Amino acid sequence: MSKPAFSFEFFPAKTEQGGEKLLSTYDALNQLSPSYFSVTYGAGGSTRERTLGIVKALIERGDTEVAPHMSCIGDDKVEIAGLLDHYKALGIKRLVALRGDLPSGQVGMGELPFALDLVKFIREHSGDHFRIEVAAYPEMHPQARSFEFDVDNLVNKYQAGANASITQFFYNADSYLYLRDTLHKRGIDTVAQPLVAGIMPITNSRNLLRFADSCGADIPRYIRKQLMDFGDDRTAIREFGFDVVYRLCERLIAEGVPAMHFYSMNKVEPNKRLVEALGLTD
Repeated sequence: MSKPAFSFEFFPAKTEQGGEKLLSTYDALNQLSPSYFSVTYGAGGSTRERTLGIVKALIERGDTEVAPHMSCIGDDKVEIAGLLDHYKALGIKRLVALRGDLPSGQVGMGELPFALDLVKFIREHSGDHFRIEVAAYPEMHPQARSFEFDVDNLVNKYQAGANASITQFFYNADSYLYLRDTLHKRGIDTVAQPLVAGIMPITNSRNLLRFADSCGADIPRYIRKQLMDFGDDRTAIREFGFDVVYRLCERLIAEGVPAMHFYSMNKVEPNKRLVEALGLTD
């Protein structure tokens, strides 16, 4: 059985100290030889300069590919075209194309209101220069009218030029497998156009539950109950969380997942521990 590829997501640090810690985290995780690192982009470009800064710093620090996130909601085509040209000049060849969230107080969706529009624009503007990753939702996007509508949108993004999709995090492997099988039935070859599993390690129960509730990710009842029972016992939460995520990844690997994208939360552990325990490193 071949090993799946793996990658890590970072978010731009807000402080100079946080930025230095992020570079240290990069050094540790980069030793594992991931396929790439992605860097998030705030709603309406709210972290634009910080995203650009960390992308440039990571490119200069190592030879592992860096994939900036791009969101389109609230931005105009001129701004996005300029950003594409900037990334091309930096040698970037991979992007994560997202709709993004409309910043608080902003009115209007912009010229490219949806990720599908962004994918089309990237292809129109830059041809095949960039490998484009888009978002997928095994448990359905919280704003989608139905699961079928959500699948239609993902299929359309693939057909518009997306090379792969990265899922929202999940803890029920069957939700990923059902989406994968549904895409097969819709004519999407998830070997040529991979459905990458988004993996969220469990280290902080309050943050996880709040984040999951805000983005529509399901936390199975047994996980919620156990985390509540642990209270403030951080060691117990970390060990339980590691076991849950390790078993999830084992199941996905057995089912032939092509790649896993770890939402690192800018931390070395438990991401490093999971990758090593799963035998993903060379």
